[in-house]
Amino acid sequence: MTSAERRRQLAQLLVVRGSGFSRDSQRRYPRWELTNAELKQLLEAGVGGVILLGGSSEDLRLRCAQLQFWADQPLLLCADVEEGVGQRFEGASWLVPPLALGRLHGRDPQRAVALAERYGRCCGRQARLVGLNWVLGPVCDVNNNPANPVINVRAWAETPESAGALAAAFVRGCQGEGVLACAKHFPGHGDTSTDSHLELPLIPHSRERLEAVELPPFRAAIAADVASVMTAHLQLPAFDTTHPATLSAAVLTTLLRRDLGFKGLVVTDALVMEAITQQYGAAEAAVLAFEAGADLILMPADASAALDGLEAAVASGRISLARVQKSLERRQAALARCGPSAAAHLETVVQELRDLVNPEERQLSQELLALSLEHQGGSVAPAAPGVNLIRLDTQLNAPQLPAMAPALLRPAAQGYGAVVLDGRSPSPWSGNPEAPLALERLGDGPVLLQLLVRGNPFRGSAGGDEPWPQVVQQLLEANRLAGLAVYGSPYLWEQLRALLPPELPAAYSPGQMPQAQAAVLERLGLGAAALEGGFTD
Repeated sequence: MTSAERRRQLAQLLVVRGSGFSRDSQRRYPRWELTNAELKQLLEAGVGGVILLGGSSEDLRLRCAQLQFWADQPLLLCADVEEGVGQRFEGASWLVPPLALGRLHGRDPQRAVALAERYGRCCGRQARLVGLNWVLGPVCDVNNNPANPVINVRAWAETPESAGALAAAFVRGCQGEGVLACAKHFPGHGDTSTDSHLELPLIPHSRERLEAVELPPFRAAIAADVASVMTAHLQLPAFDTTHPATLSAAVLTTLLRRDLGFKGLVVTDALVMEAITQQYGAAEAAVLAFEAGADLILMPADASAALDGLEAAVASGRISLARVQKSLERRQAALARCGPSAAAHLETVVQELRDLVNPEERQLSQELLALSLEHQGGSVAPAAPGVNLIRLDTQLNAPQLPAMAPALLRPAAQGYGAVVLDGRSPSPWSGNPEAPLALERLGDGPVLLQLLVRGNPFRGSAGGDEPWPQVVQQLLEANRLAGLAVYGSPYLWEQLRALLPPELPAAYSPGQMPQAQAAVLERLGLGAAALEGGFTD
């Protein structure tokens, strides 16, 4: 085998990041999303996979065809669509976060498992129709730490039993549609209070504790024949005092391969994350991950440097050719499990995308919203004027708050003018811990408080760093709280609901998308407004 052929083989084991849009000018995250020229060059050089984000379902279908055209081999095309394809690509189903089903599982396990399997079928079928063959879910982390800034409602449950049952059901549903699933983040990212996108979390627990809490959901997913497992960027002294889990043979080879018996694809979490890049260069991170037992290198900070590093490691004997061949065989076996590729005939494409969300999936979306919604009190009274105070992480690239979002239009129809707070807004805080909200900056009238709060990558907290309990108390004492809507974190909702008089209108949904806003505001007596939109299915 020539060095050029060997490099091309190694390139198959890289998965790089691209935009779901076809044009470079449309990229939403150019820091991570390669240009078309870069993507085309890498795919022509043999790179074997692309992770995608952004665009409509139609955009993505076109994009996947374009990427496959540039390559001379079948590609692994994946996306983080843990909450439905519509979470990332407009026009498909955007479902409530998985944690809603974990809470249902405690009351009605049989129904919750059936819904989780339908959830997986919805993700898998729609992913296949838009051109993907690999769904990077389910999240198998047990969210037993309410302060977790990055997993939070993405987890299926707060107990290992529920998380395992529901994750396995998702796997069965998704892979039944001919699309690969991925159990993540091994060996468990649920009990952390730091975000591995920003720094390296420490899991100080013993092997016995991990066996009892963190590992059971992964065992359940493996028993359900999950096609792939994604690593976690965590420090686990019980296994390895030197390397994070992604780069640790004790975790990936000894624990995952030998002890848990996993025989499928092992893929790293994105190597561009700060937990890795703060300590390792692109080449060394890729080599260490592969040495540790990973088959696929996801989003290296520099794809060419990562490939150079792997090539040099093979040439020096640090990585054996037999080890490379084993990973290539696993990749090929995973591709063989995928269903037929999305149709290429234009008439068929138009028909499939027109029927992208079928009646059963539309009903699933509504059923999940209804099951997870909580409510107290009556209706929000009209105001003239009033303040619609909305808090979200960012107003930029915010699919949950388009211009026609119910959270904006429905209160406006009743006299509540929107004031939107995010990390770029002027500070709303007074500096007084007893009355933290600077009410004089908001204007007069009653306040409808809408909080879009949940754990999210790069945020660094799950919302507990903001004084919303004190704000609620302040508004109650000023007789200005007209109503409360919480979207996302059940922990914040439970904390705030305990402060409310039972007659005060308040509602909660784990979802933040426009459909969830409509459901919540309907319960608060705020009906549909003219020109309302932003729904993904």
